[in-house]
Order: sequence, then structure tokens, then C-alpha cells
Amino acid sequence: MRPLRWPLVIQVVSSIFAGYSKLVFHTLRMTREGQEHAEAVWAQGRETGTGAILCFWHARIPMSPLTWPQSPDRQDMRALISRSADGEFIAQTVEKLGFPAIRGSSTKKSDPAKNKHGEQAFRDMIKWVKDGGGIAITPDGPRGPAERMEKGTPSLARVTGAPVIFVGLAAKPCIRLGSWDRTVIPLPFAKAAMVWSAPTGAGRGDDPDALVDSWAAQLSAVTRRAEALVGLEPDKV
Repeated sequence: MRPLRWPLVIQVVSSIFAGYSKLVFHTLRMTREGQEHAEAVWAQGRETGTGAILCFWHARIPMSPLTWPQSPDRQDMRALISRSADGEFIAQTVEKLGFPAIRGSSTKKSDPAKNKHGEQAFRDMIKWVKDGGGIAITPDGPRGPAERMEKGTPSLARVTGAPVIFVGLAAKPCIRLGSWDRTVIPLPFAKAAMVWSAPTGAGRGDDPDALVDSWAAQLSAVTRRAEALVGLEPDKV
């Protein structure tokens, strides 16, 4: 049995990792590019009560709390996290860092019970975003393939009418885990970068399947740009 599936171990390790992350966040030498796009979305949310959808690749979850500091002038942010044991660890960690979770994920059609959780999570996200909240999504999670987007994100954008913003994150030096997505864990005093795209969206008449490739390309583009800003070559990240 994997120790990280034990509730007490998850609680302890998530607290340790959250504490490490807070320490690292304070030491990062951060470059921000395109943050005016995020600020425009925040301003729109204040003025109109419009929700927002934030996307970053699954590998960048450890850096994701930096993208949307919780404060009265921004939408409250929630993160979509799977109901797996690994998801429980991620959910507890990011909640300690300011991102409470909505639990659910894309699931296999052969597993009706999990599909039910995913459908409920989608309904929860629709309500949250329509009520003016922000939702953070890793559109290649929880199982990958890495940097391949499924149609859930454009579907959510089409139903809610909320703006979608892509953010690329990178750090050097960092630890790359041996997971399917090679998760990025920044080291203290690392050079880091955060690159925002201009907001996009999906209309009621748009086909989510027709948007996934172009949206994935936009998200990968800002991720590659962040890597370039910290001096990483794409084949070495």
C-alpha cells in the first residue's frame, strides 16, 4: 500500500509541502509578463460580477497559487482537483496555499461512479463561475497526456460565458518529478517567470472539440515563453 494514500500521511506531508512552498514563494526572483491581462479580468469581475477561468498545465500546480492571490479585489478562486488519492494530497496542499478545491475530474466512460463525480463537479463549477467566482483548471489533468487539452475547459467557458486566461509558469533551478507530467517544484531563490495570455472565451455556438487544439497551443505558448524567460530550453524542462 502506498503511504501517500493514508489520510494521516497526506495531512502531514501536505502541511510540510505547503510550508516549503510558502518559503520558496517568498524567495523566488519573479518576472511577470502580460499581467495587465489578468488585471483586466480582475477589474471586469469587480465591475460586473463576472467569473473567470484560469488554465495552467498540470505540471505547474506547485507554482499555481502565485497566479491568483486571494484578495477582496479579485474573484475568489477555487481549483478543480481530482478525487484520486494523489488528488487528495494536491487538494489539501493547495487549500493551505489559498486555493480551496472543487473535487472532480475527467473520467473514463467505463467507470460510471467516477463519471458521476465528474458531472457533479462540472455542475458545481458552472454555478461557482456564474456566481462570479474564479476556477483554476489543469486541462491535461489528472492523468494526461501532458499538455493535451480535453474539451471540459471550452465547454465550461461556453456554458458560463466567462473569460478564459492561460498562464505559463517556469522556474530555474527546479526539481522535476518522475510523474507522467514531470511536475515542476521550484527551489529556493530560483529565477521564476509567470506569463499571462490575453483573455479568450467561447460563445454558445462554438464547438468545444474545435477549440481544444488552438487553446492547448496558446497555453503551451505562454508556458514556453515562461521557460525562455528563466533560461530553460524546451527540451530540458
